[in-house]
Amino acid sequence: MAKKQYRVPIYFQWIKSPIVLRILFLIIILNISFGTVIHFVEPEEFPLIFDGVWWAIVTTATLGYGDFVPVSITGRIIAIVLILIGTGFVTTYFVMLATNTVKIQNAILEGKVKYQGQDHIVIIGWNERVRETLEQLKEIVNKPMSIVLIDESLKELPIQDIPIHFIKGNSTFDHVLLEANIPKAKIVIITADQSKEEAQADMNTIITLLSVKGLNPNVYTIVEILTSAQLKNADRAGADEIIQTNMLSSYVIINSVMSNGMSNTLLKLLDQLKGSKLTFVDVKEEYLYKTYQELLNELLVQNQLVIGIKRRGETIVNPPLLTEIKEHDRLLIIKS
Repeated sequence: MAKKQYRVPIYFQWIKSPIVLRILFLIIILNISFGTVIHFVEPEEFPLIFDGVWWAIVTTATLGYGDFVPVSITGRIIAIVLILIGTGFVTTYFVMLATNTVKIQNAILEGKVKYQGQDHIVIIGWNERVRETLEQLKEIVNKPMSIVLIDESLKELPIQDIPIHFIKGNSTFDHVLLEANIPKAKIVIITADQSKEEAQADMNTIITLLSVKGLNPNVYTIVEILTSAQLKNADRAGADEIIQTNMLSSYVIINSVMSNGMSNTLLKLLDQLKGSKLTFVDVKEEYLYKTYQELLNELLVQNQLVIGIKRRGETIVNPPLLTEIKEHDRLLIIKS
């Protein structure tokens, strides 16, 4: 025998519905009811039921157009009752509507609203590097981007001139990542937590990476690692790209020691190469088995400078001129 399905009483469904919708429903019923009554009480002044409903709406909204006015004592008593009851409902409705709007706006700023989009970029952790990255993206990207920021330390959205959806919470927890809709994200960037020691910050990054990959194994992840000891662990955890911040800084310092003033030169060079000017491209069929020198001369005519070759995961910068281009190689080029 089939088990009878339990139906939730209409009363409980009504109680659980948003209060704004309940008040709006009462206002509609109230206006229809009073509009119908006034039509039958004064049919000459209100020839149609619609005329009565129109008068009821105008009255409760305190607009007072005066195109329909009750003239009898009974009609005016009905109008008084409508004003006393209906105006209160309408005022309450708009007050609550405004209150809910403010609550939603505050919830968005405070990171309490779930992100519903997809193919977005998720940035985990807030620091000045993230701020600068967003500023650079705003300059070089012409089309709007969907960016979600996850951070536990911020009280509200830290930047207002760039459209960002903020999620407040610990990024190692699945429910926080789900609030950012990680399963449908395109790219996830995990930055190092500057409030922690370097080793602890790297461990937190790797745990976050594992959580992200657990929810979306195919998402492209870029992680910031501070200590060389955790590079292998980040790779094992599934990082698609690892940025070694401390090593990059040490290279700049070494070059500045060996050649004074090099740090400013490197910064200007990187500033000119920001965006898609420095990129990897797949080797075309006509490039196969040519030497690096032949390819260098050929692409220079197209205003493209080849500065390296990526082969089997290793990037060779400025390889020997007689290096032969092979299948599955990728070219590191600078576009003009």
